[in-house]
Amino acid sequence: MTGSEIIRQLDGFIREAGERRRVLLIVPDYTRYHSNAGFIANYLYHNLKAELVELIEALGTHVPMTDRQLGHMYGDIPKHSFIPHNWRDGLIRLGEVPGEFVAEVSGGLVRDPIPVEVNRRLFDGYDLVVSIGQVVPHEVVGMANHAKNIFVGCGGQAMINASHMLGAFCGLEAAMGKDHSPARAVFDYAAEKYLAGLPLWYILTVTTAPAGVIETRGVFISRGREGFEAAVALSREVNITLLDEPVQTMVVWLDPEEFQSCWLGNKAIYRTRMAIADGGELFVLAPGADKFGEDPAIDALIRKYGYKGRERVIRMCAENADLRGNLSAAAHLIHGSSDGRFKITYCTRRLTAEEVTGAGFEYMPFEEASERFAPETLRAGYNDGGIYFVPNPALGLWAYKARF
Repeated sequence: MTGSEIIRQLDGFIREAGERRRVLLIVPDYTRYHSNAGFIANYLYHNLKAELVELIEALGTHVPMTDRQLGHMYGDIPKHSFIPHNWRDGLIRLGEVPGEFVAEVSGGLVRDPIPVEVNRRLFDGYDLVVSIGQVVPHEVVGMANHAKNIFVGCGGQAMINASHMLGAFCGLEAAMGKDHSPARAVFDYAAEKYLAGLPLWYILTVTTAPAGVIETRGVFISRGREGFEAAVALSREVNITLLDEPVQTMVVWLDPEEFQSCWLGNKAIYRTRMAIADGGELFVLAPGADKFGEDPAIDALIRKYGYKGRERVIRMCAENADLRGNLSAAAHLIHGSSDGRFKITYCTRRLTAEEVTGAGFEYMPFEEASERFAPETLRAGYNDGGIYFVPNPALGLWAYKARF
């Protein structure tokens, strides 16, 4: 889609919205730079007929955007208009998803009720709330966005922990790239029951970024689920790469501006794991990674327990209250392990060999990996020597056909 085509859709939405007093835009953080949400939010900020437009950063557990990131992604929107979400504070409890429903959608693997908490600003008298984000394959919920942007991006610790562990227990391979999953069912239930009275619209994008240049393939605007379902159908066409044979050597590049932690960088693992052969190797080129978790408490848990396999994490949860009390970290440890199926080597500049191997990965200095693979010369897909290169794991899902 061209910029003018996107603007025509946004102008139609602006006309339908009419004059408003207070508007809240829910926007993604810098990890979704290629969503084109920045362009959309900037246009709405300047063109909605409203007395006040504010933006809440749907961070989930991520760190707030820096001024530089805000400027790069959202242009000339004043910095004071952005409100970072805090997943531990400023929340309102709406209710819960019953344990009976959770047990039903998880096949009995999880039976506890899930509290539904969101940032209280969503219910602070805005007469229009617009959730802007990208639909793309996702490890927890199957396909990102829609109600997930509310209940995780602007959600509380309990919902984030429970939904992530629900996805991990039920198996990310069974969910990734699919609309319907146990976590999605939980979000749909909560949206239908607790968001019905909110003046909420969704503006969803499907994008690709060949050579790093954003290409918007579709924009879907709706109040209900129909826009999300149409976006899912398109994303499955353009964001999923199915391979005839499993890959022996996978190399993934993590842009240092976008990926500064393993919490984010492990997309290199779970977005490619279904493409990697048993006994294969994954090299994660992560020059900007200087920590494991985005949050100091989660970082400490990752360093303590490491990415050492699903069964071990489940056992450690049962035996250790600190990990049991932060199930999103436990889920992350499951997602970041290959369960011994293939070798994962993190190639870092800022994290030391001791830190990387202590967390359960193999280590290679970034300079050595850069010399060996010359990522600046690689093209997306297969290269000489059987190397398969992924320039940005956040933009899709890669799988061997027999596994998908």
